[in-house]
Amino acid sequence: MDFIGFNKPYMTGNELEYIRAAVTNKKISGDGEFTKKCHNFFENKYGFSKALLTTSCTDALEMCAILLNIKPGDEVIVPSYTFVSTVNAFILRGANIVFVDSSADSPNMDVNLVEELITSKTKAIIPVHYAGVACDMDPLLALGNKYGIAIIEDAAQAIDSYYKGKPLGSFGAMSAFSFHETKNIISGEGGLFVSNDEKFNARAEIIREKGTNRSAFFRGEVDKYNWVDMGSSFLPSDIIAAFLFAQLEKMREIQSKRKAIWEHFGKALSPLTARSGVKLPFIPDYATNNAHMFYLVCNNIQERSALIEHLKKNNIQAVFHYLSLHKSDYFKGSHDGRELKFADHYTDTLLRLPFYYELSDNDLNRITDSILNFFNAR
Repeated sequence: MDFIGFNKPYMTGNELEYIRAAVTNKKISGDGEFTKKCHNFFENKYGFSKALLTTSCTDALEMCAILLNIKPGDEVIVPSYTFVSTVNAFILRGANIVFVDSSADSPNMDVNLVEELITSKTKAIIPVHYAGVACDMDPLLALGNKYGIAIIEDAAQAIDSYYKGKPLGSFGAMSAFSFHETKNIISGEGGLFVSNDEKFNARAEIIREKGTNRSAFFRGEVDKYNWVDMGSSFLPSDIIAAFLFAQLEKMREIQSKRKAIWEHFGKALSPLTARSGVKLPFIPDYATNNAHMFYLVCNNIQERSALIEHLKKNNIQAVFHYLSLHKSDYFKGSHDGRELKFADHYTDTLLRLPFYYELSDNDLNRITDSILNFFNAR
């Protein structure tokens, strides 16, 4: 019986050709030909004011924190059920993290709990679009306008997903995407910083280029480049951009296949909701599904552990996801004591199924049959 792993990076066929072209061009450091092609793709397709490739989504988030001038004592509201990068970007600037719970029907933050957490020290709210499904952005944007607080989208999983017809990543003052090999569109490691407010654009270039105005120099806007601000080396090699551009050219094909896989899972596993109490992903009316992942929410941690073991015996790798950050070894002594019951619930019960482009119908049937057999036997 062949092993079905959780993830397998997909190559469209042009990645090595474009990497070879980048090498032939003798421009393999940052901001080469393929980097510019990627920037143009994102700005033209999604209407972002400024798109800048980064070495990771983590780096893109760190750029956001620097651009907001986050300082020690500033407060940032973040979901507890997220990857540590969402929080680390602001911890590094000295921010105090205020965690918000997930909602009952989705791992996304419960937007109804956010306003009561806002104080005079709140500098930013960071919605995370879990599994590429949009947070309810209108209430968050209203809070941002009401209190003068920046909304920064962690859109790591949300490429080519929409809220009320508008692309995710285009709502916040800034946003960040990931192209890690587990994402829909990949470059191995890699990310994207997005600005939707022109006031951040020039400084974002400077921060990304080690605090220098090097980009302006190469455009002929200044006669020499200098150290003008804080920054770091956030830009990726053009070799990474070449790989990414090959993926972007085939985005429609990749997304179509992933959505077909997601629909297969959804249709085959839908009987579980009534029969066993297991929940499937919830897609609100205001959101689209970019088929980033398919997960089950089991009834308890014991059931999830038993299902993982059952699938393992059938040579299928399924994995849980985040651990609540407010209970992490690093942060638990700093949490204010509020119970975040749904973040803890997803920590104990959410299980991600294998999900990648090259899954065959036979693979999908094996996975779903194994899951159904597990619950039928209980």
